[in-house]
Amino acid sequence: MRLKGKTSIITGAASGFGREMARRFVKEGAKVAIVDLNEEGAKAVAAELGENAIAAKCDVSSASDVQATVESVKDAFGQIDIVINNAGWSHKNQPLMDVDYETFRRVYAINVDSIYHMTHAMVPHWRKIGGGVMINVGSTAGIRPRPGLSWYNSSKGAVNMMTKTLAVELATDKVRVCGLAPVMGATALLETFMGMPDTPENRAKFLSTIPLGRLCEPEDMANAALYLASDEANFITGVILEVDGGRTI
Repeated sequence: MRLKGKTSIITGAASGFGREMARRFVKEGAKVAIVDLNEEGAKAVAAELGENAIAAKCDVSSASDVQATVESVKDAFGQIDIVINNAGWSHKNQPLMDVDYETFRRVYAINVDSIYHMTHAMVPHWRKIGGGVMINVGSTAGIRPRPGLSWYNSSKGAVNMMTKTLAVELATDKVRVCGLAPVMGATALLETFMGMPDTPENRAKFLSTIPLGRLCEPEDMANAALYLASDEANFITGVILEVDGGRTI
């Protein structure tokens, strides 16, 4: 019950890392809003988690959607203590000149603009209640980039730097801002990141670059998010916690 009495928004929580974070947070005593563009998926996760979870449809690239979602969650929970900006998207692994501008803008709208929108929606509330926690899901791609994902890499580099500078500026408001940088995980974006079919041979090639020899599992991210969100980390802010099996060493 490390999050007993806490309330949380987790974006992109209908599947993958976000879903497992939501499961862990509810298990640890939190009330959680399952926020996702996939409304049916969000409702299914909320139904699985019971009375301490609600579902909300939201396009995180839309300021009005994010603001409306925050207001609806405040109405349901009374206040919001924790926000995890987990929703993300990538272009396919391919030569940088083959990525059109519309795709480039979509990557930034979902990965970067969403944090701007959530910050504007949440900071007044956190100033009113005396503090809060924001956790932004970046990537090892923003630390140790690989060819073929140039524009995605740069968006996650922006997430990492936004996290650090928000931590500095919001510290006087008792708002902690931290980041998670996972290595590739077995999620819906796996083949997009690899740029090739997910065959045993191709997966083995990538795993050879991770010292601990496996992909990031949803449970790994849930454990890391739990620590950063909990009171155990109340003197931790501005960190980018690499959940990567040593990939960025």
